[in-house]
Amino acid sequence: MTSIQQAFQPIEREPAAPGFPHAPPDWTRETALKIAQQEHLTLGDDHWAVVRGLQEFFARHEDGVTNLRELHDALEEKFHHKGGVKYLYTLLPGGPIAQGCRLAGLEPPAGAVDRGFGSVA
Repeated sequence: MTSIQQAFQPIEREPAAPGFPHAPPDWTRETALKIAQQEHLTLGDDHWAVVRGLQEFFARHEDGVTNLRELHDALEEKFHHKGGVKYLYTLLPGGPIAQGCRLAGLEPPAGAVDRGFGSVA
């Protein structure tokens, strides 16, 4: 393939980790497990569901503009049957968005951690 063809050919990449099709390219489950260990978390199925959900949300918003409220509402809806965001705080006491983004290899949206107001999303 010529360099011009390569320039216009869409890049198809393998997912960073099996089961995580929207993961950032440099993210691995092992990285998430190391972060979890540092933050005294034992990851279970629901933790991984949060990670997948965050990665999928960010992939749908590739423009780089991630609205904190919209993300919060998406997590609330996804986990409503288990208690919503209140349940997520039991899984991720550092904040389902802030701590979840760290585990998912994502940059938390602006305002996710605002200790000045005593809140962590």
